[in-house]
Amino acid sequence: MADIKELRCVIGGCAYAIDEVAYTCPRHGELGTLDILYDYEALRASLDRDALTADCSSDCWRYRALLPISSASRVPPLAVGWTPLYEAPQIASAFGLDRVWVKDDGANPTGSLKDRASALVLARALEAGINVVSTASTGNAAAALAGLGASLPEIETIIFVPAAAPAAKVAQLLVYGARVLLVDGSYDDAFELCLAICEEQGWYSRNTGVNPFTTEGKKTVALEIAEQLRWNAPDVVVASVGDGSIISGVHKGFCDLTRLGWIERMPRLIGVQAEGSAALADAFAAGLEPGAIGRRPVATIADSIASELPRDRAKALRAVRSSGGAFVKVSDAAISAAIPRFAQLSGVFAEPAAAAAFAGLERAVHSKLIQADESVCLLSTGNGLKDIARARQSVSGGIPVAPDIAAVRRALGSAGLI
Repeated sequence: MADIKELRCVIGGCAYAIDEVAYTCPRHGELGTLDILYDYEALRASLDRDALTADCSSDCWRYRALLPISSASRVPPLAVGWTPLYEAPQIASAFGLDRVWVKDDGANPTGSLKDRASALVLARALEAGINVVSTASTGNAAAALAGLGASLPEIETIIFVPAAAPAAKVAQLLVYGARVLLVDGSYDDAFELCLAICEEQGWYSRNTGVNPFTTEGKKTVALEIAEQLRWNAPDVVVASVGDGSIISGVHKGFCDLTRLGWIERMPRLIGVQAEGSAALADAFAAGLEPGAIGRRPVATIADSIASELPRDRAKALRAVRSSGGAFVKVSDAAISAAIPRFAQLSGVFAEPAAAAAFAGLERAVHSKLIQADESVCLLSTGNGLKDIARARQSVSGGIPVAPDIAAVRRALGSAGLI
């Protein structure tokens, strides 16, 4: 386990011991999400970057020495992390960029980056002897908790999901055997219900942002990107943003690496929000502080980034501002068009929230937020099979033909293919 120095409130800088506070800062409430900070000087003296590179492990636990669990702790047995990092020359050419990579976190066991956070939260629950873990989710965090929880026989998972969540995502939860409560309300309504029942019953909440271990789990994607690029950071990382926890985790990972001296610089972070759920993008544009952001209605096809009140708003704004990055907004039409275009230029099939990052990359390039000579890592956070209905709406049908070769020649000839 990394040498933990303290938990520190992102709002007031209040410091706590690792076991003193379970979730957010007692003085600053739910806005005061916590950073888990380490003794970086001790880590620099004890860790060998080259030895880590030589490690043959192929999951996120290769970074256990940089995570807040003990070396003896049990972890879920599913292989979370060490997802592919693909170079995408066709995307680079289409947008006039130097180099582009796609980090495909849809390759995780339940198909999204959220597996990283759930893996660490479950490891923490096992350490603490807690057998019931709960979360509120629009689908991906719930699937991650349900799937990884299913691999641990002593863990019961209880999930709060908006009744309007995609049917495929709800089915995934039920297949894993989770107890699923379909809330007649929004994600934020489900979020509050989950927090309340966890407090009442003594369950462990995995809720995004509120639980500081979620950030630590998500930071492993940044550690992997740097290592897969031979301990170099790209100039820019582009990620879709809802609650703000993923971009906060990416920032934390690169911050840890710069503090260790393992990379030379922090990449600029570009956060992408759907126009119908853009509280953080609007706050960034207006120069607002996180406390000025209020709950407001949302409407977007990208359910995974739909949030009335971003729960990790303080960390997310800090991540973008301190890295010299920016937020951009994209329409649902742009997100829908991005699903097949992203797939056809990279071979990566992304759900709407992940495709939003591709649409945001295009917007950022056109807005001159990213320059032609820069390298970019595009973070694809979820697999397109999670919302196949939206994918079907984004493409036209196939070409009907009679069962004879002449018909095939005519069809392909009219399409200019032969």
